[in-house]
Amino acid sequence: MRVTYIHHSSFLAETKGRYLLFDYYEGKIPELSPDKPLFVFASHRHGDHFSPVIFELADKHPQTVFVLSSDIWKKRVPEHLMERTVFLKSHVEEEVSPGVMVKTLKSTDEGIAFLIRCDGLAIYHAGDLNNWHWEGEPDSWNEKMERIYRNEIGRIAKEKIDVAFIPLDGRQEDYFYLGIDEFMKYADAEVIFPMHCWGDFSVIQRLKEMPCSERYRSRIADIKEDGDSFEIQGGKLV
Repeated sequence: MRVTYIHHSSFLAETKGRYLLFDYYEGKIPELSPDKPLFVFASHRHGDHFSPVIFELADKHPQTVFVLSSDIWKKRVPEHLMERTVFLKSHVEEEVSPGVMVKTLKSTDEGIAFLIRCDGLAIYHAGDLNNWHWEGEPDSWNEKMERIYRNEIGRIAKEKIDVAFIPLDGRQEDYFYLGIDEFMKYADAEVIFPMHCWGDFSVIQRLKEMPCSERYRSRIADIKEDGDSFEIQGGKLV
């Protein structure tokens, strides 16, 4: 499996039989073989996670399926592509195409998170599902956020997850690491790709240097810039 970091929360995952493109709105997409189906996922309508530009991919790639959160307006989808578009709400499980099962969680912000099973792999993309703990918010608000986040990721706690894309947002200051750390405590994944870093990849090393990450730090991908590409074999980064 190959994973390419495109920009912000956007990644291209290439499995044996498919391409999976997540939350694309800008950046360079690697060259795609027309022989492989392309599945384009958008977790919610925010401009840093969704853009109608994704529908232009269908012009060059004949085997494209769009899997969109139900908060994205249907009128954003070109009429001729509606038959190739699937809208999903939170807390559903659906086979969006033969051999591609998608389970959704409810975001703690907008839209949904995806757990995709295909080609013998389980791939999780959080979208904006995160423990959004903010300085200045009342303790009651932050405690509620933590409770909701743990409940959501608890829904996939028994799943074996090969790759997880999870926010690591330095704007949260001392609490930037909570989303990944709690995911690894309550769910777990073989390989973790931090995202939603707003270009500040130093937060990845900061997390790796924290005692709490000792158990899983070797599984965190060292993203340094847009276009970085990673090979995963046998559940490990190589």
